[in-house]
Amino acid sequence: MAKRTASAKKQARAGARRAVRNRGTRSEVKTLIVKARKALADGSAETTERVATTVEALRSLDRAAAKKVLHRNNAARRKSRLARQLAKLAVATPAPAKGKKAAAAAKPAAAPAKKK
Repeated sequence: MAKRTASAKKQARAGARRAVRNRGTRSEVKTLIVKARKALADGSAETTERVATTVEALRSLDRAAAKKVLHRNNAARRKSRLARQLAKLAVATPAPAKGKKAAAAAKPAAAPAKKK
């Protein structure tokens, strides 16, 4: 039996609009995850680029879960998998340290002269 009441017809239209919007969000999330996985697997890409694409994918998963497009556990599972891949990469190649202390540690040969 088809939907006959005006409110049922309106809900069907609204549901169709939400389905289109949700499909676009899911597609974007999947695309970003695939890009992040490829960046993590690619040995020639720079570490900062790999981290940036992974963080972008993690943020899109968070947004999709917040909008209830993806279930929060589904988003958490996908984030965990990406984070594990990123951590494995970080263990394999340690990132250069930033800051004043790192710069000082990088140049230990230069010692200050004593004044008399």
